[in-house]
Amino acid sequence: MSAALPEVVPPPPVSVVGIGADGWSGLSGGAREALREAEVVIGGARQLDLLPPECAGVRVAWPSPLRPAVPRLLAEHRERRIAVLASGDPMFYGIGRALAEELGPEALRVLPHPSSVSYACARLGWPLEDTEVVTLVGRPASRLAVSLHEGRRLLALSADASTPATVAALLTTHGFGPSRMRVLEQLGSEAEAYVEGVAETWTHAPGDRLNVIAIDCRASADALRLGAVPGLPDEAYEHDGQLTKRHIRAATLGALAPAPGELLWDVGGGSGSIAIEWMRTHPTCRAVSVEKDPARAERITRNADRLGVPGLRVVTGPAPASLSELSELELPDAVFIGGGLTVPGLLDACWEALRPGGRLVANTVTLESEALLAERYRAYGGELTRLAVAHAVAVGGFTGWRQAMPVTQWSVSKSPLSGDRT
Repeated sequence: MSAALPEVVPPPPVSVVGIGADGWSGLSGGAREALREAEVVIGGARQLDLLPPECAGVRVAWPSPLRPAVPRLLAEHRERRIAVLASGDPMFYGIGRALAEELGPEALRVLPHPSSVSYACARLGWPLEDTEVVTLVGRPASRLAVSLHEGRRLLALSADASTPATVAALLTTHGFGPSRMRVLEQLGSEAEAYVEGVAETWTHAPGDRLNVIAIDCRASADALRLGAVPGLPDEAYEHDGQLTKRHIRAATLGALAPAPGELLWDVGGGSGSIAIEWMRTHPTCRAVSVEKDPARAERITRNADRLGVPGLRVVTGPAPASLSELSELELPDAVFIGGGLTVPGLLDACWEALRPGGRLVANTVTLESEALLAERYRAYGGELTRLAVAHAVAVGGFTGWRQAMPVTQWSVSKSPLSGDRT
């Protein structure tokens, strides 16, 4: 009779304890108990300094950069009782996400504390569910631009003490200089304080690095109105004429049908308008713009930064040669081809890279490319559409229509099962 295998005892769950600026006094009984019992406490140096001597566990400060160090530190102490300190609510832009991705949620015991956002809304009297939050911690301040709309209330999570001045300058540059700003510091602690002013006349010196910026968005009279749906004004873009015009752009984004978390390849980026407006539809939408002309590629980057989607990746190089490396990283959910349709192999390369269930949309104004799209439509189906736009213009003392070049658009979906065209 064989001997019974020894029982495998899983390591104890990692306690993830949210702590505020009020430190130990603001923690619940359960959070204090978890920290007292921990053999190892991992956190930021500032957070570790908030603990009293009765927390006798070994204190380990996170190194910088933090994210790559997470698996190593957890592995080093996996047989011990671990507590991890987090600012406020660990699952709200906190370390809790990285720990859940690394260990799985079942291996965590999360003990949240009110977040700085909860405190800010409580002080301001703002309904939390109606308040948009944009984090600028480790991210470009230009991310805020996509959220600027008349009358909206925003909370910006600051990277440091210099962030309020950066935000004030951004608001002014984007035509929201009249916006009221309030900077709330050390929320929840005895040192809690705030300063306020107007973005275009902001003169406050940097204060505490722990701050949240409350913004009442007010547009100046001459601000360019940027809506929340695709079809931004053409003048929102810096371009050299290579721009998918507003009405065609709106129709194109409708055919591409972006959804949260999806990835777009914008092949022949031009000014980047399709990729930019794809990303503006939802914070988790991602895009890669492929543009062979270096000057245009730089212009795409500037447009993306100004319009609030600095995360747009721009690849400078010809297609389809530039697509093979992208395919190795992640297959796209949608592909837009705005130029170069007659380049040998381009259309096939885009189709082959498209993941099952994805969409491909191609626009053209030339007869040669139109013939190619008509051939593909006959063979593979989808929708073939002619888009025509006319604008009213002065004709002497009267008004008439000026017709823009018609655009032929082919849109098709890839079967989620077989990969065949449908």
